[in-house]
Amino acid sequence: MVRLPDNLQIRGATLGAVVGAMWLIYILDIILPGSATGYGIVPRTYAGLAGIPVAPLIHLNIQHLVANTIPFLILGGLVLLRGVGEFAFVVLTSTIIAGMGTWLFGAGDAHHVGASGVIFGLFGYLIVRTAFDKRLSSAIVMVVVAVAYGTAMIQSLIPANGISWSGHFFGLAGGFAAARLKRPRTGSRSGNA
Repeated sequence: MVRLPDNLQIRGATLGAVVGAMWLIYILDIILPGSATGYGIVPRTYAGLAGIPVAPLIHLNIQHLVANTIPFLILGGLVLLRGVGEFAFVVLTSTIIAGMGTWLFGAGDAHHVGASGVIFGLFGYLIVRTAFDKRLSSAIVMVVVAVAYGTAMIQSLIPANGISWSGHFFGLAGGFAAARLKRPRTGSRSGNA
């Protein structure tokens, strides 16, 4: 397995590249109206499947983009403390699970877009990670994240008009799954069961 260099500058550049892509796509959608927003997740359609990997980068308006940028920077930065590989794994796992959950269970008459599913994945990962890695640093991050974002995240899981509850719920599930899949490997057991 090839290991990529992973230092503070690369971690910052990684976070900046993802957030920069969200802003660039938003600006392009202003210049060419409707060029990006039509590519979200449309539940239970073949075209909607193609929207799964790009939906987190697409936002409807500036308020939507800013509301997703700030927690993405904070929660993504906290995940990046453990490296680019961990960040990429959590983001990809959350994107896939949030996207598939939205595709299967989301409101069928809408294009589901925005990074909130991934943000819920980052949140879920940071909250549950300590149960698997048993590190003090993970426990401290969990408490800080729970205090700072817990109430808002729980309230955002309640279905509301114009907000994709399915993206939030399945993003959270994606974060939990990433924490479980990323847990440290233990030595194999020997002997009879």
